[in-house]
Amino acid sequence: MEGFFSCSPEVKNVSLYFSCLLWVFSHSLCPLLSAVKLFGCSAAAQVKTSRETKGQFLSVNMAFSVGVMSAMYLTKNISGAHFNPAVTLSFCVLGQVPWGKLVPYCLSQVLGAYLASGLVYMVYYDAIMEFSGGVLTVYGPNETASIFATYPSEYMTLGRSFLDQVVGTGMLMLCILCLEEKRNTPAPSELIPAIVAVIVLGISMSMSANCGAAINPARDLGPRLLTLTAGWGTEVFTCYNYWFWVPLVAPLIGGVIGTFIYLFFIHWHLPDPDPPESLSSLSTISDKIKQPSTMWDNGVELKLN
Repeated sequence: MEGFFSCSPEVKNVSLYFSCLLWVFSHSLCPLLSAVKLFGCSAAAQVKTSRETKGQFLSVNMAFSVGVMSAMYLTKNISGAHFNPAVTLSFCVLGQVPWGKLVPYCLSQVLGAYLASGLVYMVYYDAIMEFSGGVLTVYGPNETASIFATYPSEYMTLGRSFLDQVVGTGMLMLCILCLEEKRNTPAPSELIPAIVAVIVLGISMSMSANCGAAINPARDLGPRLLTLTAGWGTEVFTCYNYWFWVPLVAPLIGGVIGTFIYLFFIHWHLPDPDPPESLSSLSTISDKIKQPSTMWDNGVELKLN
């Protein structure tokens, strides 16, 4: 199976057809079952509906980070732990992910976020209705739309909120690209999910006040679509002067910018990798062979005239 959909022309029977679908599901749709949104939105619902008596702002940040770590451990060896379109796009630019997988991965990421948000909505339905009085809104003290998607603070301008998302996602890519760099200080592969979770925690703790630190188009669009279909209505897209496109576009641009910053200022300046030990040992042996021998095998010294 050479390409992402290369199996399609070769499907000749039902068994092979379903095998192909299973392969596509495991490599493209597995990220949709990740725990990112389930942890994060559940924490947001708990904090919001309890009026911060059962958690605080930090609780939400930590829950999203735990979700990232859990999802990476679950899917790292299946799909490469791709659940952020901005990261997937950046890896496509680097040539580490085929461009043919970009659209299927992104669609599955949005679908996964939608399904996870729907599950959170069902689990916290009673709490949401009690908190909001049965009126699902985007504005006001009893708004509940922010449990699922991100929205800007009242003081934010469009340009600054766009910059906020670009910087946040750029920092994400800048920090994660170095984790497997052999020429620098690579992290142990078993700890990479935990380290990425700490990076996400740092970004969310320091860059959430303005726009909620989406830094992930799927993390925002999937839940926003859920609120559209679950009763919040079109206001989730029209509010704040149609602000919804900012967390969709800005992270994509920010991720690519962060990637190029890493290439220009870090990757291309790292020292060349050390030669393999086997080559070094071979070189040493050949050098010794070239040296004139002054001893017999039995230890008797040769007299060279």
